[in-house]
Amino acid sequence: MTTAEAGAPARYHHGDLRNALLEAGRALLEEGGPAALSIREIARRVGVSAPAAYHHFSGLDDIAVALAERGFAELAERLQAAPSNAKGQLGPAGMAYVGFARDNPGLYRLMFGEGFRGAFAADERVRALRSDAYEVLKTGLSKRVPASEVSTAALFLWSLTHGLSLLMIDGQFDPGADPDTLVAAVLRLSGKGLPTSSEPGDRA
Repeated sequence: MTTAEAGAPARYHHGDLRNALLEAGRALLEEGGPAALSIREIARRVGVSAPAAYHHFSGLDDIAVALAERGFAELAERLQAAPSNAKGQLGPAGMAYVGFARDNPGLYRLMFGEGFRGAFAADERVRALRSDAYEVLKTGLSKRVPASEVSTAALFLWSLTHGLSLLMIDGQFDPGADPDTLVAAVLRLSGKGLPTSSEPGDRA
């Protein structure tokens, strides 16, 4: 499908208009980032009038929140599906996190409030889903670090993967021909600085 075809309005016939509007909004996000979101343009792409969109969303903030909800739910699924091992190595989870951001740069920026920070700060659903993703990281770390260090280590890992994600999707450096290898190397190096737990009675 060409860019022109992707942006062309599609005549809406029947079915789930709410979902169709969100899909159009997501496509718009990936084309132009959060600043490109517009109820008028979303409705045009679906082939309905802007007032028809207001039957499902109270406004653009409401659409943005719904898109962020989808994003965090998908991110949590990716983190949960990432392979692990008995020692709780977090390279796979970190790779899954950065991979999600690279696959969905516009959505990722939106999820962390770009252009809609005020709306997200007041929305319990977004905060809860963001917390769910954080809990996945904490669960993985609980197998690797002392219980007293889990929260701090999870914040460290989240800060690392979030920062690395933004650097990559914003094109702030050249990741080379194999970005996955670079991400894995960064995560491996960072893991050397985390406190490690050992078997009971054998902690150093």
